[in-house]
Amino acid sequence: MPALCRDCLTTFDDGARCPACGRPRIVAHDELWHLSIAHMDCDAFYASVEKRDDPTLADKPVIIGGGRRGVVSTACYVARIRGVRSAMPMFKALALCPDAVVIRPRMQAYVEASRAIRAMMEELTPAIEPLSLDEAFLDLTGTARLHGHPPAVMLARLVKRMKDELGLTGSIGLSHNKFLAKIASDLDKPRGFSVIGRAETEAFLRPRPIRLIWGVGDAAQASLERAGIRTFEDLMRWERTDLTARFGSMGDRLWHLARGQDHRRVTRNAPMKSISNETTFHEDTSDPEILDGHLWRMCEKVSDRAKAKGLAGRVVTLKLKRSDFSQITRRTSLSDPTQIADRLYRTARALFDLVPGDGRYRLLGAGLSDLVPETQADLGADLLDPQAGTRARAERATDAIRARFGEDAIVKGRALR
Repeated sequence: MPALCRDCLTTFDDGARCPACGRPRIVAHDELWHLSIAHMDCDAFYASVEKRDDPTLADKPVIIGGGRRGVVSTACYVARIRGVRSAMPMFKALALCPDAVVIRPRMQAYVEASRAIRAMMEELTPAIEPLSLDEAFLDLTGTARLHGHPPAVMLARLVKRMKDELGLTGSIGLSHNKFLAKIASDLDKPRGFSVIGRAETEAFLRPRPIRLIWGVGDAAQASLERAGIRTFEDLMRWERTDLTARFGSMGDRLWHLARGQDHRRVTRNAPMKSISNETTFHEDTSDPEILDGHLWRMCEKVSDRAKAKGLAGRVVTLKLKRSDFSQITRRTSLSDPTQIADRLYRTARALFDLVPGDGRYRLLGAGLSDLVPETQADLGADLLDPQAGTRARAERATDAIRARFGEDAIVKGRALR
């Protein structure tokens, strides 16, 4: 069986340890040299950057997030062992891990680290599809002749370079399509390298829970469970026509994914249809201050992504999910496209105020769609809000200050709720 040492990159036949360096960090698989679709996911990325930049944090639990009324953005693995999770209220995280070091996000540092990793990826293949700052799909089909090594070796070299040159670690999932590569990258974190081959695909999937399917959220999972579908094996028993009749287009997609079939290509410059951000609360909440603080942070993140992409959106969407899993979606069209966080927040907040009742919520999200180039953004004056232009100019000035002095240079009060 082909095998690869992830420490010294020696290739050899199957064995428990590398014959060259004697270390046990081995990946071995019958199809190791023949698979070329990968998903690379950095390990606790924000926290890892902070630990790299401050070595005194190396063995400490680190949480990236806001004040006590805020939420956890991410946490290192030391904190995760204590039960801390992303989107958990900060007070809950600190109750679980009172000795944690809490650090406000430094987005500029994370962006710079992401760019350095992306540059390393570019040396392997032009077929890169970023999903966020810390993860991406890569298609290394046909690159073996160029590099003189199969994709598996080059991917192991990538994460080794990340560790040696950037002080950051990542996990690799290698398979024959995007769906399986993403599943594989989560199998052995942190510093994992997992392979799902063609021959084993159905056997691997059969006992697995359907929540592994990317994009199947709580509501979809509940709907599937009502139909008696909890595992891939349950899904495989359904005829394609029956799944489509019951679940629409999602049913047809599920039929293919149940068999490990995913024909999507790794697309470098896929047109973006929308920009959104959402969070699932660790505990359902009806607290208006907490909800308002979350809504601002969601809108600010959407705005930052739109600005980074040079885009603006005409349609604002608010997404809510109640404690009973019922989902509420509200959207409205603006007179002209925007990428300004203040305008996005005020529009989303108005949509939120129109939602009937004072229910408890488990999820909140905001988004922009009907995207256009930023040159078309915020061109008209708002006759109903004469101060909108002033606030927009202030936001642009804030962006410039943050770009020069860091994300923490200016923080809005509502972001601390």
